[in-house]
Amino acid sequence: MKDTASASAEDTASALLDPLDSLGQVDVLWLAGEHSGDQHAAVVAQELRDLRSDWTQAAVGGPALASAGIPVIHDLTERSVVGLVEVIRHYGYFKRLFDEVVAWIRKKEVRVLVLVDYPGFNLRLAQALHDAGLTRKSGGSLAIYYYISPQIWAWKSHRRFKMADLLDEVGVIFPFEVDTFADTTLPARFVGHPFLDADHAPAVRYAEDGDILLLAGSRLQPVRRIFPALLRAVERARREQLIPSDVPIATIVPNTAVRAVVEKMAAGSPVPLYVHSTGTPVAARAVLTSSGTMSLACALAGIPGAIIYRAHPVTYGIGKHLVKVPFLGIANLILDRAMYPEFIQGAARPGSLARELAACMHPERRAQTVADAAELREQLSVPGNERAADRIARLG
Repeated sequence: MKDTASASAEDTASALLDPLDSLGQVDVLWLAGEHSGDQHAAVVAQELRDLRSDWTQAAVGGPALASAGIPVIHDLTERSVVGLVEVIRHYGYFKRLFDEVVAWIRKKEVRVLVLVDYPGFNLRLAQALHDAGLTRKSGGSLAIYYYISPQIWAWKSHRRFKMADLLDEVGVIFPFEVDTFADTTLPARFVGHPFLDADHAPAVRYAEDGDILLLAGSRLQPVRRIFPALLRAVERARREQLIPSDVPIATIVPNTAVRAVVEKMAAGSPVPLYVHSTGTPVAARAVLTSSGTMSLACALAGIPGAIIYRAHPVTYGIGKHLVKVPFLGIANLILDRAMYPEFIQGAARPGSLARELAACMHPERRAQTVADAAELREQLSVPGNERAADRIARLG
């Protein structure tokens, strides 16, 4: 992973996007800026290829889309950031990438653009394409499908009206999200949650003799803020004999950049850490996790745990006034209760987290987590209207 200074110097010397001139016209372009979105997009892209084998697909995405056989013109997941301060620091890179994507779409005469989550970049891109007259909503030929809607039910709910002006359709992965677009002209369809797909291979599972998992997320900035707190928590728990000394401590990393950061932090810890790569199923008895996608995966697997969130103080201060929801964790929001207790900012202290880990080992906590997981699965098991791939194929 290049640092910002060296990356900026390199970016000014050459184009960020691979032109892929050998492909000619491109039927579908995917844009997934985060690892979870990249993984979900890869599954849908494969389904779309089965439906329309004559279509050419390409992506601004990551390794999962590449592994699915989709040519990736730029790996956006390597620079995934979140929060106002972090975005400002990388403004030059994002502005340049933004302009190049617009030019690439025009050059390749892309028929369908599939935006996957990542609203800060994706909605601005949709606006630029609309202003350029390239989209169907502005008289052009480009259809825009949004897969995995921005969480407008959590904050910035007014964005739904702008989305209706810019997009042709949105595919949501939580049943209740359909209603959030009811007062707009934007077609919104529940396409099922990826974790409930029949052929989904879970990244984690519960095991009584499994590891204690420490999951700080897939973005470098949150990992640097959250992972030290997780390490100190297990160190404290072992020192105070709150957990057995022989319980393996493990983490799951999405790429080599996050692996390098995690291993460097763990090098100074007295607790041995086992580092697993994404794609390797891990059995766990308890988890301390960030509030991202993996927290929902762990909850569905019935692994007792807690959520830890730490952000830049400025980012957190602004977000606290904008986000009007009682929880950060998706499972907690769906159930409307704290299935996973949340330790935010200064509350994520080693002693508190160590005691929470000890509580996760109790049979009563495991039983309650199993019951919560069953309810969570039931709420997410509503059949989707259609698969996302079906809807994208129709737009083309």
